[in-house]
Amino acid sequence: MPGKGDAPVLPGARAVARHVRISPMKARRVVNLVRGLPAKEALTVLQFAPQAASEQVYKVLASAIANAENNERLDPDALLVSEAFVDEGPTMKRFRPRAQGRAYRIRKRTCHITVAVEAVAPAAPKKSAAKKAAPAQQAEAAEPESKTEGAE
Repeated sequence: MPGKGDAPVLPGARAVARHVRISPMKARRVVNLVRGLPAKEALTVLQFAPQAASEQVYKVLASAIANAENNERLDPDALLVSEAFVDEGPTMKRFRPRAQGRAYRIRKRTCHITVAVEAVAPAAPKKSAAKKAAPAQQAEAAEPESKTEGAE
């Protein structure tokens, strides 16, 4: 699958749930919570989210992780939610009887939930950050000495 431009394509998988009987706006609230998170952490967030749409998004994310593990042979612990979006599906139109013989239209909205996960390289130990911090600490320690010499 070629990517846009010269960017390297990371291995990953996706899952789509179509015609989910929930409003797209309500589903987007939940999807925005997990976009960019590590996959295991996103599952935990969805498991405890109070919104009703979180159950559907949880199923789609679990399916995307299973696709990556079984079809692409990727490590499920090294997956990141790279894409997550909700598109509007078909709207079912129904009518409710109202007073004086009128009929009001009821819109039962549906949505399509898409979640894509990609493998990321495991994080390297942060020894380089400690090496960079050490010279900064030495410079800070040297500054107070020079300030006290000028004060005398």
